[in-house]
Amino acid sequence: MIGGALGNRPLTDEERAEIEERIALLEIEHRDLDDVIGRLVESPLQDELRLRRLKKRKLYLKDTIGRLRDRLIPDIIA
Repeated sequence: MIGGALGNRPLTDEERAEIEERIALLEIEHRDLDDVIGRLVESPLQDELRLRRLKKRKLYLKDTIGRLRDRLIPDIIA
């Protein structure tokens, strides 16, 4: 239940494992996009629209990874 509203309850070990697995997969996709974008930038026949879409996807992945990592950090009552 990665996308559901969990309130303030702590994550179960299973939920934590699911989130960590999802993060790992997203990080792989993020690195792959970085490689593709790097090759496209070097190409003399750049497809600007494709490049913009890939950069937008890469940013989305970065934001998603950040949100998932935040879920792994328990709330600390100050």
